[in-house]
Amino acid sequence: MNYFKEILRYAKPYKTSGILNITFNILFALFGALSFVSLIPMLDVLFDKTQAITEEPVWTGIQNGMDYIKGYLGYYVTTQTESKEQALIVVIALVLSLFFLKNLFGYLGMYFIAYLRNGVLKDIRDDLYAKIINLPISYFSEKRKGDVIARTSADVLQIQHSFLSILELIIKEPLNIIFTLILMIILSPQLTIFMILFLPVSGVLISRLGKKLKNRSSQVQREQGYFLSLLEETLSGLKVIKGFNAEERLQETFESSTQRMNRYAIKLNHRKGLASPVSEFLGILMIGVLLWFGGRLVLTEESIDPTTFIGFMALAYNILTPAKALSKASYQVKEGNAAAQRVLEILHTKNEIEDKEGAVEMSAFAKAIQLKNVTFSYVDEPVLKDFSLDIPKGSTVALVGQSGSGKSTIANLLTRFYDIENGTISIDEHNIKDVSLKSLRDQMALVTQDSILFNDTVAANVALSDKNASEESIIEALKIANAWEFVKDLPKGIHTNIGDSGGKLSGGQKQRLSIARAVLKNAPILILDEATSALDTESERLVQDALERVMKNRTSVVIAHRLSTIQNADHIVVMKKGQIVEQGTHDELLSKNGLYHTLVEMQSLG
Repeated sequence: MNYFKEILRYAKPYKTSGILNITFNILFALFGALSFVSLIPMLDVLFDKTQAITEEPVWTGIQNGMDYIKGYLGYYVTTQTESKEQALIVVIALVLSLFFLKNLFGYLGMYFIAYLRNGVLKDIRDDLYAKIINLPISYFSEKRKGDVIARTSADVLQIQHSFLSILELIIKEPLNIIFTLILMIILSPQLTIFMILFLPVSGVLISRLGKKLKNRSSQVQREQGYFLSLLEETLSGLKVIKGFNAEERLQETFESSTQRMNRYAIKLNHRKGLASPVSEFLGILMIGVLLWFGGRLVLTEESIDPTTFIGFMALAYNILTPAKALSKASYQVKEGNAAAQRVLEILHTKNEIEDKEGAVEMSAFAKAIQLKNVTFSYVDEPVLKDFSLDIPKGSTVALVGQSGSGKSTIANLLTRFYDIENGTISIDEHNIKDVSLKSLRDQMALVTQDSILFNDTVAANVALSDKNASEESIIEALKIANAWEFVKDLPKGIHTNIGDSGGKLSGGQKQRLSIARAVLKNAPILILDEATSALDTESERLVQDALERVMKNRTSVVIAHRLSTIQNADHIVVMKKGQIVEQGTHDELLSKNGLYHTLVEMQSLG
């Protein structure tokens, strides 16, 4: 129930809709109960049980309410109607009016709760998305993307189907029961007390039945996350799967997941399926016992007249529907708890990389980037050990070394995708932990090895940092990046959709769009993370030419795999196992005949 309280906080902005829903539900419950009571006078007229009364009865209190209604009906039939048929029409009109009002108020209640239910659903999804895009990169290296997608889609929907449905039930159905019980007490306190004593028995049976439902629901939701993750990975890696003839292996993995989900879902549905028949049978059992007990009162003791007893039984049956709905609600709470737990787990995740209190705005980059005695590890083994480096403004610094030497980690730390464990990273003598993330990243443009593009137009991808960028500035950025030559020939030019992950473009074209995106941002610091390593020779030449244009008048940190692309760098840093082993210009490093010389020779031979 704690999770329910947390989800309920999202309902505050929609309290007006909630209040209107409650108001109409009160009226729905009241007229619902009265509509069944109105059957008693109709039956009295129909079976000629109406007493002839010439004096208008006096209201003496709710405890004698039914006697007053019957007395007033007798008075009305005696003094205001000319025939029994006319009296019957009047009573039927009363019954129809009450049922019409009941259904009208029921619809209005549902009308206003729709704003609350869907509004809460939207706000939870908005908060989840905001949390996801603000969580550090490290969070997603530990989580499956499919699981995160499942929590944002299926689990949030489950919250709507369970918790938000209960918002309707916890007002509407209890009121139905309360109003109905009040009228039943007025009709026959003896019968009502007998029925109330029977209710706890069904409550105990239903609660025992739903004991394990939360665990079953959690299993289904976890497996659904794994299943979606497999699907996402399959769609992303179709080329590799087909290239390695791994279809059968992936199919087996997928079918194992769906088999588990099928098994969990069947057990869950079996348990859920018991809710309706058990609660309905218990309700009918209660009606059967009431018929026996009430029948004795009518036939033997004559303490209740037949038409009143029929009306009482109609009210008793009217309790069955809300009671059944409330029994289902106990199951829904358990399902909702499991879904809410998974959703709130993301919302409650502490963001380790965020602006500290009093973070300052970084002004335009003016002097240098400094890394002093930096130590960092992704898991246990350090990736960088006591690493220090100065990068003056306007210089091009290249980081080279074998895979796993820590080159890309430098880019991740400069942009604060990860935070260092020891040491400091400062820009213009400001520790990057002391400045706001937005102002820090405003100083940087990033081009990665993998061209990360979105299923949108060329213009939207290039202008990612500035949604108000003009067409002229977008085209200028494309020209600098050597991309205009192919973009101008696309069907709709810069307004052409490039498909999922830029799938309609070649690798070199995608990378040039990534460079154009960096050009448009016009940041003083440029980080190139192996931007040409995945390209063919012709594409590399075009991309390298574009990069050289972009790097002019900028401070550039180049993480290089192909050493031929960084020979003109002002400073080359050779790394091995997270430490600097050599540094200098291209010519200086070659003359040392060390690791850099070896790497150059290996690539020349390759």
